[in-house]
Formats: sequence, C-alpha cells, structure tokens
Amino acid sequence: MTEIVLGVGASHSTLMNTHWEQTLHEDRAERFRDALREARDELAAARPDTVILVGSNHFRGFWLDLIPSFTIGVGECIASGESGTPTGPQPVDVPLAQYIANSLVEGGRFDVAFSARLQIDHGQSHAVQYLLDSLDVEIVPLVVNVFAPPLPALGRCEQLGRAIREAVLAFPEDRRVAVIGSGGLSHRLPWPDWREPHGEDEEFMVGAWLNGRENWQDYDARRREIIRAAEAAINPEFDEAFLSLLERGQAHLVTQYSTDELEKTAGNGAQEIRTWLLAAALLDHAPARRLAYEPLPEWLTGMAVAVLDPARTTPERQP
Repeated sequence: MTEIVLGVGASHSTLMNTHWEQTLHEDRAERFRDALREARDELAAARPDTVILVGSNHFRGFWLDLIPSFTIGVGECIASGESGTPTGPQPVDVPLAQYIANSLVEGGRFDVAFSARLQIDHGQSHAVQYLLDSLDVEIVPLVVNVFAPPLPALGRCEQLGRAIREAVLAFPEDRRVAVIGSGGLSHRLPWPDWREPHGEDEEFMVGAWLNGRENWQDYDARRREIIRAAEAAINPEFDEAFLSLLERGQAHLVTQYSTDELEKTAGNGAQEIRTWLLAAALLDHAPARRLAYEPLPEWLTGMAVAVLDPARTTPERQP
C-alpha cells in the first residue's frame, strides 16, 4: 500500500549559500533557516521512502532549445551543483517515477515529458541540501517550467497535482511518499521575456538560456552579477494571502490568477508558486502549518516554509 505522509513548501535562494555573511537581516535569515531544519525534522519523523520533489528550472538543466511544461525524471538525475548546492547523481525511485509517467500519459490526462537523464538545478537541489539532509530517501523529480513563457496555467498545475496523487495512491508496491514544492514566494528576477529582450544584459541572458547546454558555467559569473545588481521587489501582502490560503486548505483559489496577473502582483519569481500549488494538490489540499515567513530583500525574495500534514483536518489558524 502506498500512502502520502507529508508535504513541505519551501522557498529557495542560492544567495543563502553564497552571501550569508552579507545578509543584513540576519535575524530573519536565521528564522528561515531554522524553519527549514524544523521541516527537515518533520520529514524525517514521517519516515518517507520517496520524496516527490517539485521544482523549477533556472536554465542550468533546461534551455530554450527545448522547454516542456512538465518533466518527470524517470532514470538518472544529476544535480548541476551551482552556488554550493549538491552536485552529481541523485537517487531516483525509478519504479514509482515510471509508473507515474505511464499513468499520466496512458491514462490520457497529461502528456508530460520524461527524462531518463535529467539535470536539475537549485530549483530542486536547494531542497535536497536543506530538507533532505541525511535522510535515506529516493526522489521523483518533477520540473515545472516557470520562467520561459508560455507557462502552464496555474489551474493546469493544480490538476496535475491531483492526477499524480491518483497515480501514487494506485501504485501497486508499498511506499511512504512525501512531497516538496520548492520556490517562491514573491520576488522579481532581472530576467527578460526571452521573446522580447531589451538591452545588453537581457540579450546576454537570453543567449545564455539558448546556448548554454554544453557550457552553462561559462555564463554563470555574469548571470550572478546581473542578479546581485537587482533591487528587491517583494510583496508581503500577496505572500501572506497565499500562505493563508494554504493554511485554510484553499490554495486552489490562487488559480484565479493568470500568468500576467501573477507577475504584475508578485513578480516573475512568484511564478514558482506553481510548485507549492502542485504539491498542495498532491496532499489533497490538507491545511498547512506555517513555520516561517521572512521578507529578505538581500535574497530578493519573500522566504517561506510550511508543512502540510494529511492527518490534519482543521487549520489551527484562521485569517
């Protein structure tokens, strides 16, 4: 029998690895890091065999020569290792991953892409580093396109989460499965719409995304300079509203946003809430328990951690 035992939503930032000493709001950063540790401990206590790891792509594993909306890793998984995140092969639950892919495609619900040699970046590996530290688990990596429009609609992401939930619960072997959604919340990266770059920096970025498959490291130093020069654009009101929806088990209501509306409200980086939404649907929208929310302008991002426990039926906190 397979059961889904826990879910975690967590923001990520490689600046946490590379620029901790330059963080001015150290108290906020420490509270966020402590919340990651608490979530990691709750994952350990849930004793999962496998973690479905839902994350984004930052053009170190996917490039503009081919950008699927959704890609499941069904074989090898290699972490790119940028900015102090884990590098090299990651353990994949191949039987479960392949079963999910088969169920989605052959069942006629989703024509997801799959990869037998998937390269992931910190969209997944930051969670491996901080949430799966020392846990003896395998993963099923799922990459959601959130930065190269056109993006999958929020409603489509929620539907995919529900479809994966059905597939997991139908898996004929015994598994304890946890789910992680990595990314968000509100933030704005100095990244262009690749279809219409303006200026030298934006043209450089699009060139890196198109041509970096074999040599992405050659572009990385300037990429990071561009990001470090950006001004923070965090929307705490949006973040609080989104977390409140999660706490009430109503994250599906965020599907009312279009892609353009979400970017105008909370920045292009907020497109990563697709990973939280998909994870929440996999947990059948169990009410979440917030562990932290910290707006960190040094990291450009509203940083949050929440735990979704399917054993909980009533939220502890009402708005």
